[in-house]
Amino acid sequence: MTDPGPAERYARAREAAALDRSHPRTADFAAAQRFTLDEFQLEGCRALEDGRSVLVAAPTGAGKTIVGEFAVHLAMQESGDKAFYTTPIKALSNQKFRELQDVYGADQVGLLTGDTNINGNARIVVMTTEVLRNMLYADSPALRGLRFVVMDEVHYLADRFRGAVWEEIIIHLPPSVRLVSLSATVSNAEEFGDWLDTVRGDTEVIVSETRPVPLEQHVLVRGDLLPLFDDRAGIATAQVNQELMRIRSFKGPSFEGNRRAQAASSARHAGYEATRRRPQRGGRRPVRSANVQRIERLDRPEVVELLARANLLPAIFFIFSRAGCDGAVQQVRRARVRLTSQEERAEIRAIVEERTRTLLDEDLAVLGYWEWLDNLERGVAAHHAGLLPAFKEVVEELFQRKLVKVVFATETLALGINMPARTVVLEKLEKFNGEARVAITSGEYTQLTGRAGRRGIDVEGHAVIQWTEGLDPQAVAALASRRTYPLNSSFRPTYNMAVNLIDQFGRARAREILESSFAQFQADRAVVGIARQVREQEESLSGYRKAMTCDRGDFTEYSAIRRELSDLEKLNRKDAGASRRTRDERQREIASLRKRMQRHPCHSCPDREQHARWAERYWKLERTIAKLRQQIDTRTGTVARIFDRVVDVLTRLEYVHVDADRTSLTPAGRTMRRIYGERDLLVAESLRRGLWNDLDAASLAALACCLVYEPRRDDGGPGERGLPRGAFRTAYAETLDLWQQLDDLEREYRLPGSEPVSAGLAQAMHSWARGAALDRVLEEADMAAGDFVRWSKQTIDLLDQLSIVADVPLATTARKALDAVRRGIVAYSGV
Repeated sequence: MTDPGPAERYARAREAAALDRSHPRTADFAAAQRFTLDEFQLEGCRALEDGRSVLVAAPTGAGKTIVGEFAVHLAMQESGDKAFYTTPIKALSNQKFRELQDVYGADQVGLLTGDTNINGNARIVVMTTEVLRNMLYADSPALRGLRFVVMDEVHYLADRFRGAVWEEIIIHLPPSVRLVSLSATVSNAEEFGDWLDTVRGDTEVIVSETRPVPLEQHVLVRGDLLPLFDDRAGIATAQVNQELMRIRSFKGPSFEGNRRAQAASSARHAGYEATRRRPQRGGRRPVRSANVQRIERLDRPEVVELLARANLLPAIFFIFSRAGCDGAVQQVRRARVRLTSQEERAEIRAIVEERTRTLLDEDLAVLGYWEWLDNLERGVAAHHAGLLPAFKEVVEELFQRKLVKVVFATETLALGINMPARTVVLEKLEKFNGEARVAITSGEYTQLTGRAGRRGIDVEGHAVIQWTEGLDPQAVAALASRRTYPLNSSFRPTYNMAVNLIDQFGRARAREILESSFAQFQADRAVVGIARQVREQEESLSGYRKAMTCDRGDFTEYSAIRRELSDLEKLNRKDAGASRRTRDERQREIASLRKRMQRHPCHSCPDREQHARWAERYWKLERTIAKLRQQIDTRTGTVARIFDRVVDVLTRLEYVHVDADRTSLTPAGRTMRRIYGERDLLVAESLRRGLWNDLDAASLAALACCLVYEPRRDDGGPGERGLPRGAFRTAYAETLDLWQQLDDLEREYRLPGSEPVSAGLAQAMHSWARGAALDRVLEEADMAAGDFVRWSKQTIDLLDQLSIVADVPLATTARKALDAVRRGIVAYSGV
């Protein structure tokens, strides 16, 4: 691309000046930033200043959150205006809370994440999406004055378990609220934007596919970083590096000589002269490629040292298992790799001690604190869901401060947390999905490698794929070239959603609201395409009908008799095991059809078989059209039909009352309005039947845990002997029996039902609520500390709901249970 001439530069400058004059707030905000805003960021800010909502879809690390921050800035310009900043996960909320506090001060910023409530009446409140959804249904006073809502990581709308919450918020926010939707790059951003425009009004869709920091992609073969693409062929062609193709296919003794030549070429090409030096440490594992050649694969400590010499740290190694992450840290530790200076080690120790000072010494010992600290001081850490949240937060902070140089992480790190690196290493391009090992998708590849390249620090980011047996460079290139993935709705009506909608809007209006969901929008769009197919094929059908026209009679009628006769004869031949009576009846029907066919005027037509060939095409296409029409019937009004089934179940159980002209809530239905979660109906029905009234605090905590806990696939459950004793066992058995009844009822109404209640964590939660030591509880739970904390916080969330909606004795027990669970490592908060 040639540089613009003076005249073009002058014209652009005048255009920019005009935009600045027409959007003074955007101009002032942009001037106050530490870096020059990109055009897509400016577009988003200008749209907000013009009073429109925006959808910004851009790659990870592109800086789309600046548009959300501008919305907060606009809200703070007007007295009494508020802005809510929503995120899908608590770690993101905590991070954004601290960032906004730094800008606007602690008194102006609040945080609501279910288990944390800080300054909730502030003008700027950061929260998880579930908190905002609950506020909308409760018509919370905190919504008054709300002008902007930022929905960060809005592509979570596709999440199977939590995605519906995003759609509920988008549908129910007051029309006066401007929505700022921030999404990763998705291939159907325009479709999503069209839906937002439909339900929210004027919405600007801004799509950027440009990474702010270019990504260089390499394959690590032996000790050499070879470019994935041959840039000599030009970026547009994205041709795979032929050296990689030769390595994959080459057979013969001269491979080593070729490899050395390739190594020198690639090192000069990439500017990594240091990568040609071989690490001296042993421990390489030979890997057999798809042909017979053997390619030595570097151990992790060697890869870390190679990246360090090539100035490619800090790096994130994505390993798709927790055990793999922990094992990788141990490998580096055993190899005595140290990536930090003495000053950095002292700073790491000071930060760690400050962040963990509220944790008990005996708990720290159980958690392997001293070894973890030693690894941090070496500049190495693991990051996965099994890690204690306090430890994860420390790793994130140290990595952001460039003190930890290498993190071995599961893919959960790719979901939103601000931890960019210079390099991302993918050891494998497949992962275990719970049932089998599957290749990662192009969307996952983009999300993972999106961490590479720190804006304002790196000139370019680097993605490194390690050579493995059978690696196909063409397949890797295809994965790397596809940057987008579709955003598909996972929305479905729940019992809690139904009672809230009926209470606020009535049944008829509730159905209309649900029909405005993105799920129905997508289904209806699909219907438009299917209907077009039907119209096109009906034209063909009309042509076939003309082609088989017979001057002796109705050939359509005649061919229908022929088809019926043919189908019956085939059935008679196949169904040899039918009873004599059935076969005799069929023979009589076949004889009757044969007589009808022979007596039909078209049977004597000399062109009968030519007409019949057209008739065969006609009936085949008729079957295809019937199937397409069935698809239209099943997709049109899908969400509303599911809502009707949900309401039918609620009516049967007397949560709603249906008169001839209106549907209203019963007292039980009004209770259900405040019960959120996958088990809303089971919780509400258990409360109504008093199944948990005789439980003490520890037993209620254990039972609440049973309702939120999702066991691993290989978890067979604790058995009767592994359950807490006393009233718990009776209450659990009755709750399990109730679940079975409700599951049968749901299936009767053609609803999917739910997974059985699991007591796999009941004993451990019971012990924890009774004050047992952490080591004993983790042994009973047979799980990592981070997992136990996660399930404990979900248990707390349910106990909090019970303390609000249950009658006084049980509500009091729920509050005691909540306090008993929220202690020690569970009570820790990084904010």
